[in-house]
Amino acid sequence: MKDKLSIKVSIAGRIYPLTIERNEEENVRKAVKAINERVSEYEKNFDIKDRQDLLAMTSLFFASQSVELQQSSTKDEKSILDRLEKVDKLISAELVKE
Repeated sequence: MKDKLSIKVSIAGRIYPLTIERNEEENVRKAVKAINERVSEYEKNFDIKDRQDLLAMTSLFFASQSVELQQSSTKDEKSILDRLEKVDKLISAELVKE
């Protein structure tokens, strides 16, 4: 049985009760802080008062970041696999010589 924790977080001025794994708390609180900071930034820079619009813009920001990270990760994985294949071929070629 995992260690559950009940917390309340405030996102864009609204309270949300959550039940999370205890080891997730730090990341959840950091995420809440990042969301609130982004909402606040959009509210100030674009003079938008509608919370739904602010949350939609914030969601788009974080979703686009996630997509970018996934694409970058895929490129990195391919590069690593290519290198490993080259190393494997070099080792195989040396073993054949012996």
